[in-house]
Amino acid sequence: MKLTYPAVFYKDEKSGAYAVEVPDLPGCATGGNTLADAVLMGIDAASGWILTELEEGRQAPPSSAFEAIQPEAGGFVSFLVLDMAAYAEKFGDKAIRKNLTIPAWLNTFAESQHINFSQVLQDSLIELYQLARAGH
Repeated sequence: MKLTYPAVFYKDEKSGAYAVEVPDLPGCATGGNTLADAVLMGIDAASGWILTELEEGRQAPPSSAFEAIQPEAGGFVSFLVLDMAAYAEKFGDKAIRKNLTIPAWLNTFAESQHINFSQVLQDSLIELYQLARAGH
């Protein structure tokens, strides 16, 4: 799902950095040292805001019309394009169903021990992930 939201950008003339606000997403604000960074940070912040709403069973709020957004003096409006499918795949907490194949004897053992297959797989993958991040 692709979404667009108007964002307001304000440049700090002293530092050259930009602040970004997304009026349709209450409290969604960020910034960047350059305009390119600010756009990327705006997309990330807005995508995170929307993903939280979706994972909690709510809908993404509608986007305002570009011309309806009136920035304060010195600001300008630009659209942020959000690729929610890609963002959710990378950062989402929603559980994803996976099928796996194991030998019958191992299945018999695991069931006799009341082992939660999903939990064991998740714990093992988290451990491998942490090792990989630590550079091992």
